[in-house]
Amino acid sequence: MVDAALNSGDTAWMLISTALVMLMTVPGLALFYAGLVKRENVLNTLFLSFSAYAVASIIWFIYGYPLVFGADFHGVIGVPSDVFFYNVLESQALYGSIPTSVFAMYQLTFAAITVALISGALIGRLKFGAWMLFIPLWLTFVYLPVAHWVWGGGWLSQLGALDFAGGTVVHINSGVAALALVLLLKGRRDRSLLPHQLGYTIIGAGLLWFGWFGFNAGSALTAGQLATSAFIVTNISAASAMLSWMLIEYLRFGKATMLGAASGIIAGLVAITPAAGFVNVPSAIIIGVFTSFVSYAAISYIKPRLGYDDALDVFGIHGLSGIWGALATGIFASPFINAAATGLVYGNPAQLGIQVLAVGATFAYSFIATLIIGKVIDATIGLRVTADDEIQGLDQAIHDEAAYHV
Repeated sequence: MVDAALNSGDTAWMLISTALVMLMTVPGLALFYAGLVKRENVLNTLFLSFSAYAVASIIWFIYGYPLVFGADFHGVIGVPSDVFFYNVLESQALYGSIPTSVFAMYQLTFAAITVALISGALIGRLKFGAWMLFIPLWLTFVYLPVAHWVWGGGWLSQLGALDFAGGTVVHINSGVAALALVLLLKGRRDRSLLPHQLGYTIIGAGLLWFGWFGFNAGSALTAGQLATSAFIVTNISAASAMLSWMLIEYLRFGKATMLGAASGIIAGLVAITPAAGFVNVPSAIIIGVFTSFVSYAAISYIKPRLGYDDALDVFGIHGLSGIWGALATGIFASPFINAAATGLVYGNPAQLGIQVLAVGATFAYSFIATLIIGKVIDATIGLRVTADDEIQGLDQAIHDEAAYHV
């Protein structure tokens, strides 16, 4: 017997959305990062994303899902029921109009890409064994609690924090964690980080843009008007940010670059993520245009001045565009798009205050907890490869492989 409340159209859309978000991590993010590194680190860079997806897949269905979406325990974490997804598949339980198992698989893809994003800041410096230990520790002690706070009925959810598809849970969380680890690892010994194959990066950016429709529109959990609205504003923000990044480069250097355009696309997608189910087209344009200025300033001015060596600018793009997107949600959320949300522009200044609190709490917790995890790993097996390995490149030094035999 199929439950009468099950909607086959919604279920089909969510299965497609789940596959789209998986595509964002492997191969989308993996290729985006791999094209930006030197050729001696290509396979290691790809491996970091693939391994993140694999480890997250196991953890999520052993205990991750119930700790996020189980019954709330004092606003902090979910109650660990249904460990090993026990009886969930067999019971044919529903989450709204879709099977709970589909919702759980969809949410796994968010956990996987969040931890995979962090790897971009650490390229060429991190021991592979340290990364394999970091993934389960960080997912357990950082991602799962933050996801519960915002999406699982935790304290930020109870306060009314808005995060439609992961601006806080995914992008601020991963960007701040990347910054914490970068401060532990310090600068690269080999400073010649030049993109060895921008073609990979452009393909990766295209796959990310494509997959992001599952990320944002899929977060409506139904194949209806809200998903359509989120789909449109996601595309608008990415396009606006791409064009504004191109304009910044043209005004500064007299020419636009494809790498800059790709960076703008990702910044625009990040910024619209928390707002996708709450804002209209004019707001999406404002969010997209402004986020390029935020991330460009972080990469070109703030990072050199403060001296942190975020190799692929995870904090500058994901962290800071995520912060802008979360705050913009509190400003532009429209009750005419989603009756569950009203922002500052529509007469509810308190929503912006809640967003500020959510950003601050996530920033502080992710930074401190990641520092602790990083220090524990460093004190046990060590975080960083040797100087010789770093200069040689990690493909040969760690994996005994080469991406190119030329």
